[in-house]
Amino acid sequence: MEGKEISQAVIGRLPRYFRYLGELKDEGIERVSSQELSAIMKVTASQIRQDFNNFGGFGQQGYGYNVEFLYWEIGKILGLDHRHNLIIIGAGNLGQALANYVNFERRGFVFRGIFDQNPRLHGQRIRELTVQPMERMEQFVRENDIDIAVLTVPKTEAEPLAQRLVGYGIRGIWNFAHVDLNVPERVQVENVHLSDSLMKLSYNINRYQQL
Repeated sequence: MEGKEISQAVIGRLPRYFRYLGELKDEGIERVSSQELSAIMKVTASQIRQDFNNFGGFGQQGYGYNVEFLYWEIGKILGLDHRHNLIIIGAGNLGQALANYVNFERRGFVFRGIFDQNPRLHGQRIRELTVQPMERMEQFVRENDIDIAVLTVPKTEAEPLAQRLVGYGIRGIWNFAHVDLNVPERVQVENVHLSDSLMKLSYNINRYQQL
């Protein structure tokens, strides 16, 4: 698999596989066929087999897939066998909501700090985090081995912040600001445009009503 280019469509399905397999594992189900997985995920069995073949297959003909083994293997592919240290930049409603969502930690994503430029928020506690001023961010990133930064700031602030984070050695940015960031290729960016998702939902509602 080394050096093989995996399509973003396949990568986009991996978290869904991981989530559904986790549910099957919790229910005590030991094995599952591609047809059974297809019915759960609404993806064709052929597509599932093609997706898994990108990583070596995992299945046995006549047996299907061992649920627990496949769950952990996909977790490794997604990098979930490593802990990721994160900071949140922007302690508004969205930043606070993310900090309060405990399920991230169960997946190995640990929020270590939260920062904001508003002095009225400094010292405020959000779960186990204390909102800190932006001036402390660089030292905190370097001292706490932070590899992912979460941006929940206005789009006008996102680009200069991203450039600062690149200089601090951040490896990934989870970007909720409604702007595309210009960062070096070595820094991975995942853009979350909430309004885009809502517009997609609106399109599908309208399309269904016209059928």
